[in-house]
Amino acid sequence: MTRLLLVLAALLLGTAAPAAAAPAPDVDSYVRAYLDHTGLSGAAVAVTHGADVVRVAGYGHGTAGTPITASTRLPIASLSKSMTAFAVLQLAETGRLGLDEPVTRYLPEFRLADPRGARITVRMLLDQTSGMADSAFPDLKLAQPHTLAEAVTRLRDAPLASEPGAEFHYHNPNYEVAARIVEVVAGQPFADYLRTRLFGPLGMASSTTVDEPPAGTAGYVRAFGIEVPVPEPDWFTGGSHGVLSTAGDLARWLLAQRDGGGVLSPSSVALAHTPAPGRDYALGWAAWRPGQLSHNGEWFSHTAAQVLLPDGYGVVVLATTGLALDNDAEALAQGLVTLLQGGTPEPALPAGEVADRVLAGLMLLSALLAVLGVVHARRWAARRTTWWRAGLRLLPCLAPGVVLALLPDLMGVVFAGRQGTFRQVLYVWPGVVAWLGFATLCALVVVVTRVSALVSGRQRPRREQSGETTGVVAWDSENV
Repeated sequence: MTRLLLVLAALLLGTAAPAAAAPAPDVDSYVRAYLDHTGLSGAAVAVTHGADVVRVAGYGHGTAGTPITASTRLPIASLSKSMTAFAVLQLAETGRLGLDEPVTRYLPEFRLADPRGARITVRMLLDQTSGMADSAFPDLKLAQPHTLAEAVTRLRDAPLASEPGAEFHYHNPNYEVAARIVEVVAGQPFADYLRTRLFGPLGMASSTTVDEPPAGTAGYVRAFGIEVPVPEPDWFTGGSHGVLSTAGDLARWLLAQRDGGGVLSPSSVALAHTPAPGRDYALGWAAWRPGQLSHNGEWFSHTAAQVLLPDGYGVVVLATTGLALDNDAEALAQGLVTLLQGGTPEPALPAGEVADRVLAGLMLLSALLAVLGVVHARRWAARRTTWWRAGLRLLPCLAPGVVLALLPDLMGVVFAGRQGTFRQVLYVWPGVVAWLGFATLCALVVVVTRVSALVSGRQRPRREQSGETTGVVAWDSENV
């Protein structure tokens, strides 16, 4: 009876029971909605909050049709840079190297074509201010090394794009050199160091790093809204973008960003996360978006993204589509960020797919113009009084072919100076290659047709004049 009276008194006084905890964000529903809307074949996701793992899962499938799970090992591409930075900071904590010491102190063989390279420090490698850049040393277009040692020695031909320490240039060789420093200072291969000093202690048992993509690695590229399976090209990935991992392992990696996870001190973790004043790139992490620490990763057949939020959330996404105008992993990760912050994200079509629809329209326009050019070739030729005027009018037809030939260099402008080969461009944006190739073929048909019309138009008067002359001679002969 007393207990009943106490309950009634509480109700009368307006005492309410504690509110139920807010439900966990529905990560699964959003990821599946993104895959359905965009056609993305597969992804793996890890979400953490504080010291807890909120969700670790795989969705969809890979190129072999095998379901992607939380244990599926996928390339994490340039997310690897944050791990290389952790390795360097570990050695700095033990006093085995100094971040502001010149690289040559640890790698005497580190020599550039520019003597200013001797002033490059370890920190400049990690925050990408060494002065080395793709614009000065187009790494992707050059013969690839096979080891970290070779990656360092080949830089002897590399000029600098800017004064060491002055400007930010995102450049994979920075982290190749940093990984080689780890090898030399620690006295063991970089892969072994990460396994014993980083992956092992953090419980990342399925993670490893490679210098080249493993045989059989394949993902997808998009062309006109269709995902096309492609093998990963053979290129050097060591130190800068070579780690393979799983969603389960990467959840542990996100948790280690709170306090170092026992492999790094909290102060060194804060150093890795804090850009220098006036800059937005720290040591393997970037503050490119307000209120976030993040990094993207891109292979030609896979993409990745990791995000840390100030409220304690961490997100990692691995996707089965490769480097393109947009990054599926980043788009999916940012959608999850919106979800975790209480918003309602709406999946959007990738920018590359939208652009491909425009290119499809341009292909139809190219075909229409080619048909008109062929149909009206004789009329066009009749208006051309001289060959040089005709040649000038045909010059615009060369434009698609010229752009196609220069496409790798032009794509370097789109991708901040990162130039590649024609094959690599075909991976990144097959739609634009298809359009330019088709437009070049259409232009060639028009040029051939118009030149033929010009030649036949010039020859007709001669034949007619020759026929008239013959007729006159025959008439004269008959009247002699």
